[in-house]
Amino acid sequence: MKVDIIGDVHGCYQELCSLFEELGYQSIDGIYLHPDNRIPVFVGDLTDRGPESIHVIQIVYEMVVKHKKAKYVPGNHCNKLYRYFLGNKVQHQHGLETTVMEYMALNEKVQDQIRSQFIELYEEAPLYLPLPEVNAVVAHAGIKQAYIGRYDNKVKTFVLYGDITGEFDKAGRPIRRDWAQHYQGDAWIVYGHTPVRNPRIVNKTINIDTGCVFGNKLTAFRLPEERIVSVPSEQPFHPDKFRSFPDS
Repeated sequence: MKVDIIGDVHGCYQELCSLFEELGYQSIDGIYLHPDNRIPVFVGDLTDRGPESIHVIQIVYEMVVKHKKAKYVPGNHCNKLYRYFLGNKVQHQHGLETTVMEYMALNEKVQDQIRSQFIELYEEAPLYLPLPEVNAVVAHAGIKQAYIGRYDNKVKTFVLYGDITGEFDKAGRPIRRDWAQHYQGDAWIVYGHTPVRNPRIVNKTINIDTGCVFGNKLTAFRLPEERIVSVPSEQPFHPDKFRSFPDS
């Protein structure tokens, strides 16, 4: 097995297509396939903030659910959109408002299709994805070594939101512990969630959310090659959206 794990897309459909092409995939019948049968793995947060969340939902559904040519784990934005589509009361902020605006502009028939596609995609997805063939685990916000194999609410919160403290910084962003510093496992933990300027490797963890929706780049991590591939973003650059670390 050879995989290409793709960071947070956040509605950046054009950049996703560019990344697939950079990785050597070919567009065939509306989906991307690799001549060497490589498998794309989406690390979550497909939608919100970016310009084409609906297109991202459509292509990921086609590749993951319909054609079984890709894999996907959900992120916190995916969880919120799922709850919206179920009819739950969720606040239209932090990017959800952009996806809802796109969705509401569609006719009723297409709305029903998109809603059912995303619900099916989300409900079929694992909370996190062990990939023993390439010695890796894919989890949206990461996962502690001790949590691998567990699927309780505590693990769900960690996988979707990271190692949150319940406190917020001056900008209103959740304060999260730097769990990667304490990871001592042998398998790669490949995750996103926290935008960083460049992929961040700590121990055997790698954060590949390089803030495409904030104007930086969209990144993939190739395994077993352990190779990073990125394409530039077409979105306006927002330097204040990126987290820096003492080791970065």
